[in-house]
Amino acid sequence: MDPLEQHIAKTRRDFLATSASGLGTLALTSLLQQEGLLAADSMTTDPLAPKTPHFAPKAKNCIFIFMAGAPSQLDLFDPKPKLNELHGKPLPESLTKGVRFAFIKKESAVLIGSKRKFTPHGECGMELSDVLPNIGTCADDIALIRSMRSTQFNHHPGQLLMTSGVPRFGFPSVGSWLNYGLGTASRDLPGYVVLTSGRGASGGATNWTSGFLPSTYQGVLFRNKGEPVLNLNNPAGVSTQMQKTGLEALTSLNQSRYERIQDPEIASRIASYELAYRMQTAAPELIDLSGETQATLDAYGVGRTEEGMKMGRGGGKGTYNSFSTNCLLARRLIERGVRFTNIIHASWDHHSSLDTEIEFNAKMADQPVAALIKDLKERGLLDETLVVWGCEFGRTPLGENRGGSRDSNTGRDHHPFAFSMFMAGGGIKGGQVIGRTDDVGWNIEEDPVEVNDLHATLLHLFGINHLKLTVRFGGRDVRLTDVAGNVVQKLLA
Repeated sequence: MDPLEQHIAKTRRDFLATSASGLGTLALTSLLQQEGLLAADSMTTDPLAPKTPHFAPKAKNCIFIFMAGAPSQLDLFDPKPKLNELHGKPLPESLTKGVRFAFIKKESAVLIGSKRKFTPHGECGMELSDVLPNIGTCADDIALIRSMRSTQFNHHPGQLLMTSGVPRFGFPSVGSWLNYGLGTASRDLPGYVVLTSGRGASGGATNWTSGFLPSTYQGVLFRNKGEPVLNLNNPAGVSTQMQKTGLEALTSLNQSRYERIQDPEIASRIASYELAYRMQTAAPELIDLSGETQATLDAYGVGRTEEGMKMGRGGGKGTYNSFSTNCLLARRLIERGVRFTNIIHASWDHHSSLDTEIEFNAKMADQPVAALIKDLKERGLLDETLVVWGCEFGRTPLGENRGGSRDSNTGRDHHPFAFSMFMAGGGIKGGQVIGRTDDVGWNIEEDPVEVNDLHATLLHLFGINHLKLTVRFGGRDVRLTDVAGNVVQKLLA
């Protein structure tokens, strides 16, 4: 390097090192932001520092309950008396021509009705299945979408589309986009937390990846018992002071490197080390439920067992307690400022034994999800907390007649053309049903909602214009909604 280049490089380093008056001023800036005495967009090395939205938000936090495997909307949310009348009859060939199925042999496939009983709930009269009696008591707070549509009919691409807006690897998930755009109010816990129960989604960690965004925006997988995050505790022989000294040395080295090359991943590394240190106290306190009242624990069903239930794809012993605990932890995470909490349960992939399998899963989910909505409402948190129940697609009105299966026509195949989801709180207009499907639930007849529309609406509730939240990647400005997406105005309060 010639003398001129050395001088320019040194000048740049000196400027970066002194313009914020060093690490002390950066720390002061962070503290002032936390106290609301300095704009969140001031210079800071913390990638998760709170940021200003495009316009006034209705929602501040999101709990996304993802039922991986695709629950049958026809047995939970979308009653079809005509389907029951046509039980055992084929669909017209005009409807199935050119349609790809995962397993159905369409030449001999026939319609299967639902054994579930649907009754109206709340002042709005929303019809829900008899296996969702508790969620039914929340009907007036829920906006039920019966006209969701996906472009994918296999699980992993479908899950990627629902969680990241495109059915391909390497793109940021919804929680990552929200934390990138808005930061988080939580200083001692990640801005994006993932809680799982059951078998685990087929998409695995790709459902909570940060993609091409810095790794600090990736979802952090928590456990609801034992060590909350693996390797969080100090190993034997390492004292708190030793760890603190090592962390200070790492921070100094990383800061020096960051000032030289301005790699955002280094800023993520600094923030992650410091967050992990704070989490050693905050995470164990989070999962310690001893401060919760017995009435609260009972409402969520913490401690429930699967006694009397036939277990299957939805999980084995301990699934009920695990899911109940996750719902309670979601509320506790919201109270601690975590921006996005993802509760994932699998599997709802009911290709056979639909009646017993859906009873097991619905009983697992019904009580704690309803308790979560009611608890948030009673604590004054529902107005600013968006609760979403979602999945990757729906199930066919046709019975699955997989060749050679002794359980032929006892389940339903993958169905992307029409399925159901619901939302509550966070600026959502409850007590309404959006969209309508045809008499057998095959196609949408009114108000179709694409996955990109759902994401555009979610961002809108957080004060974000989905067209403006972009990152330059691969030669173009990439966004969560890809090249589509419209805000569903009917969902907004």
